[in-house]
Amino acid sequence: MTTHRTIFDEKRAELEHYEFMMGVERGRLAVALDLLTDSLILTGQHGVYCVSNRNPSKPRLDIQAVVAGIEGAKELIQSVLANLEAQRRDQASREAERAALEFKSIPTSQR
Repeated sequence: MTTHRTIFDEKRAELEHYEFMMGVERGRLAVALDLLTDSLILTGQHGVYCVSNRNPSKPRLDIQAVVAGIEGAKELIQSVLANLEAQRRDQASREAERAALEFKSIPTSQR
């Protein structure tokens, strides 16, 4: 009986690296983006050999649909990563403003 390895097992080192660098959510999205990029490359290579009968300069329609789906998924993940980064920056900015206001409220003689 074979055991099924999950993506968390297969990509443990990458997940640990990105989760440490970027936080759990952003790290996992970054690994997902890498997986999609790898899949896009492999699909593109496959598309070179599976050309359309109607237009030999293009891959078959099913390959085109897969590539379009992967590219769309990558765009969605990139937009989520950008939104999370903007939220992180906004939160850091608010915290800095709050700390500055607290510092200003301390009498000069106690600083």
